[in-house]
Amino acid sequence: MRLDLPGKTVVITGAGGGLGAGLARALRAQGANVALLDLVADGVKAQAARLGGDRYARGWGVDVRDFDAQQQVFADVAEHFGAVDVAIAGAGVLGPLQTIGPTAPADWDRVIDINLSGVWRTLKAAAPHVQATGGHLVAVSSMIAYIHPPLLASYAASKAGVAAMADVLRLEMRAVGVTVGSVHPVIFRTPMIGDALSSPAAAELVKDFTGAFKTVELETVVDGIVRGIERRAKRTVVPRQHGPTALVPGLAQAALERLLFRPRTIARAIQLGSQPST
Repeated sequence: MRLDLPGKTVVITGAGGGLGAGLARALRAQGANVALLDLVADGVKAQAARLGGDRYARGWGVDVRDFDAQQQVFADVAEHFGAVDVAIAGAGVLGPLQTIGPTAPADWDRVIDINLSGVWRTLKAAAPHVQATGGHLVAVSSMIAYIHPPLLASYAASKAGVAAMADVLRLEMRAVGVTVGSVHPVIFRTPMIGDALSSPAAAELVKDFTGAFKTVELETVVDGIVRGIERRAKRTVVPRQHGPTALVPGLAQAALERLLFRPRTIARAIQLGSQPST
């Protein structure tokens, strides 16, 4: 069932970044209201003013590492706009490009806490509101969920974890009328990515990213995500010709869903899993 964006309310975490800001502009152009969430409120508040002001766009400051704060913001968004139809968990960091030897445990923990646990917190805070509207949840992953380059262990692990989490949530949420999608773009240029790719190590890694795996423009990624939301796509791969890279694990997951995870079985397991432990 297609999701028509005009009049819908879309929440975006990481809205102050290049991808989040691009999505906000594209979604407003489609007639959606946008709630812009970012670590620093000033930037997204100014961004919201440029997108039409409080009636159509509003900014909130929130840290995706703080679940209670996210719950409060989602409640505020629902009160302000009247509903939440789509939530995009887009906040993320890249982390240093290092092997396991020099990587500090604190750097590993930060990437996992923001990119993986932060996405989980966002979707958990959004779930009851999106369930009320029969809406759509979006987890921003990466092609690095499927292609694992050296020097990016924490980023690859976090994005692979997001892809797996989206597969699980899709099974759990379909019984209550909520669709769930993951997004898998190749490398695209934003201020965060641009800074990271300026390092000698990154330049060496991506120098051969030509042909099928060359970088793409931000607008290409934004357009792909918006189309995926409208189609309630399970997986959005950008650019689309990279789809076969995600096809094998996607097909395996789809086959297992049909063979092992039937709706009645899932519903019963959810019921049993919701009972308090004795």
